[in-house]
Amino acid sequence: MKIGDLFYETWHALSANKGRSLLTILGIVIGIAAVIAMTSLIAGIQNTLMGEMGFEQARQVSISAYSPDGVTFDDLDKLERGMPEYEALTGAAYASAEITGADGQPVYMGITGVRPDYFGVMGSKLKEGRFFTDAENEGAARLVVVDASSLMQLFGSADAQPVGSSVRLGNDDYTVVGVLESASFMGGSSLYVPSTTAQTRLGGTGGIQQIVGIAREGTDMDRLVETTQAYVAQYFNLDQENVYVQSLDAVIKQMETMMMSFSLLMGSVASISLFVGGIGIMNMMLTNVTERIREIGLRKSLGARRRDITKQFLLEAVMLCVAGGVFGIVFGFLAAWGLGQVIGAVQPGMTVTPVLAPGVVFGAVAVCVAIGVVFGSYPARRAAKLDPVESLRYQ
Repeated sequence: MKIGDLFYETWHALSANKGRSLLTILGIVIGIAAVIAMTSLIAGIQNTLMGEMGFEQARQVSISAYSPDGVTFDDLDKLERGMPEYEALTGAAYASAEITGADGQPVYMGITGVRPDYFGVMGSKLKEGRFFTDAENEGAARLVVVDASSLMQLFGSADAQPVGSSVRLGNDDYTVVGVLESASFMGGSSLYVPSTTAQTRLGGTGGIQQIVGIAREGTDMDRLVETTQAYVAQYFNLDQENVYVQSLDAVIKQMETMMMSFSLLMGSVASISLFVGGIGIMNMMLTNVTERIREIGLRKSLGARRRDITKQFLLEAVMLCVAGGVFGIVFGFLAAWGLGQVIGAVQPGMTVTPVLAPGVVFGAVAVCVAIGVVFGSYPARRAAKLDPVESLRYQ
């Protein structure tokens, strides 16, 4: 039998009962859709987070030192000179102030006092405007850079363009000079002012609660974490248990491991659905064999060989599974897109675009073909072994 004729006969046999065929592949559709939805969404989340962090931020190191005397910016300068592995070392001091919101009601918001180099170390990106300068930091200027996630609270619109306008922090008016793109995966809203402004005008604690640094290119990040912990502990005369150091590179690796584990978990759950779908395929094919016994006997009497019958029924099983896989891929990607929209609605500023890798698609199709072959083999062999004389007598 020619390939074209084989496909035609297979299509004719499956389309003769479309409703049963669609119900039969439902398990395949659900299993493949679950895998596609999760892998696409996870890949989209990873791309979003990595895009917000930036490639350079893989060299970022976070340091926490619980010194009883506190940590000052002078300490940071000395630490930076003592650890040449760092390209830059900076920090942030925190305060809070009463702010008049867009609705006219006073609210308290967190204020982050930073030096201008903080934005570069953190990989912050400007949506509009500029950062403040070293001179403005030294002069304790009344300037503020706002996080995009604060725009609604401060100006009543997420699309506001506040650069040049004023906000009232405490008893003073501050000029907005820049708007940051939201680092939405970290959550929360914050206003950034010069570090000296936070300490002298906004009642800052005078100490630095967050220390961050960027390692030089080519630095062994795991070793840098160890040496940093030892050096900072020695500098502040602390036990190493009171110094916490973590690289963003390690965080990224942990995130990738977590995502991989989650993907494996979802794959395991989806495999149950695929197994059930495979049993459904086998059940339908056995029913088809029973319903078409006379047809099989007629084909054999006209010269069809066992392998021709096997090919036909095996191809029917494979086509059913591939059809289920195609529907699953489409529905799975649509589900991932919908979940991405939900994430964006729940977490303003975070845009998750699902990523459907070609390898995942080919893998899904290959799995469907394998299911068709495995679960269609027994019905196909059973059909091929039927005696043509007995088959023609079947009522």
